[in-house]
Amino acid sequence: MAVTVSPERDVVATPVQRAFREALYAGAIALGLFVLFIGLKTDQNISNELILLQRWGLLAIVVIATAVGRFVYVGYAQPAMERAKAQKAAAPAAAATAPGFVRRNFNQIGVAVLLLYPVVIVLMFGFQGSLKWVDNFGIQILIYVMLAWGLNIVIGLAGLLDLGYVAFYAVGAYAYALLGTHFGLSFWILLPAAGLMAAFWGVMLGFPVLRLRGDYLAIVTLAFGEIIRLVLINWREVTNGSAGISGIPKVTFFGLMSFNVSDPNYIAKVLGIAQSGAYYKIFLYYLILGLCFLTAFVTIRLRRLPVGRAWEALREDEIACRSLGINTTTTKLTAFATGAMFGGFAGSFFAARQGFVSPESFVFLESAIILAIVVLGGMGSLGGIAVAALVMIGGTEILRELNFLKVVFGPDFTPELYRMLLFGMAMVIVMLWKPRGFVGSREPTAFLKERKAVSGSFTKEGHG
Repeated sequence: MAVTVSPERDVVATPVQRAFREALYAGAIALGLFVLFIGLKTDQNISNELILLQRWGLLAIVVIATAVGRFVYVGYAQPAMERAKAQKAAAPAAAATAPGFVRRNFNQIGVAVLLLYPVVIVLMFGFQGSLKWVDNFGIQILIYVMLAWGLNIVIGLAGLLDLGYVAFYAVGAYAYALLGTHFGLSFWILLPAAGLMAAFWGVMLGFPVLRLRGDYLAIVTLAFGEIIRLVLINWREVTNGSAGISGIPKVTFFGLMSFNVSDPNYIAKVLGIAQSGAYYKIFLYYLILGLCFLTAFVTIRLRRLPVGRAWEALREDEIACRSLGINTTTTKLTAFATGAMFGGFAGSFFAARQGFVSPESFVFLESAIILAIVVLGGMGSLGGIAVAALVMIGGTEILRELNFLKVVFGPDFTPELYRMLLFGMAMVIVMLWKPRGFVGSREPTAFLKERKAVSGSFTKEGHG
């Protein structure tokens, strides 16, 4: 068992003792940080007087959980990760082949689960009981998966930090809402139109920021997202301001059948089955699943094309990329346009699903959540981003259902108020455990199989 010797004293600390000491420090820090945020709460009594409520039990749970988590990380998780790194360095061949095998099987299992999810939910809860699980969990998570995959093109592949991605989401949603309500156009016509319109605004954003990078680029994109939101609020003649747009038409079944009960070609009437609102939700689930598959397919194909190689070169070093003769202007614009296009697709689907859009749905917090999903999942990794969206969005929806916690923490406990606290704690834990994300990888997609013999250089065998 490894030991640590202090240079000042001849004291030997075992890993357990070191972990216990770190746990005490973490608990003391958590106590100091959360004593005012969690331990005390202000409220009003019947006389409308401000009173101070004490929640020492909840504070004790948070402090103990922090100390226990630090103890487990320092005493067990950290040594295990160090051993795993040592084993990976000792056996590079096995480490190179195993992840590919695991990743292929993970992808196959994931696709099968996604395809069978509505069927299993309907069999478990029935058509009416499946509405919440298909809509709030399945569709909601897949929307954020598609948004995160679109942002992954800009950040994960091209290395351009975009904090205003929600603007393209809003452009796609309002494009479908306005054109669908005023001109009665079909969703299948407006879906590509919304994507092209969002791509156009992506190019418009790309032109002014061609010379910017890093923090400066992030500030400009953040301002762009806020400009779009303020335009939606103040241009009342077109967008109806903060009141939003309602009565957005539903998606039809490829123009053959409708999901409106009053229509003569309603799907239940045409097929001779019982009426249910679950048909529309299940159709929307498979529609957004298909859009996600389209996003993944296009991303993988583009990554293997010259434009994808240019994105990766731009991400690693813009100066070296320019010195190789790559047109960085075109590379940046294609990254912005492609990522924005998928954001527009997701926005048009969001408008069709909700039947109502307003500027409140496109605040900066949405961009922050999408960016957090990309970072937590691993920039450039489609599978990791999907897992991160499942954890973040699915975990948020699960917190809405944890009403039994009111029995433990009191009737005033609202799980939704603590979801951002839990979200922040989860991000800290993941960044400590997996700094590059769940399935993070910055390895290039192109390799040279062997070195060619060049005069004056070393050959593959190492001879000059």
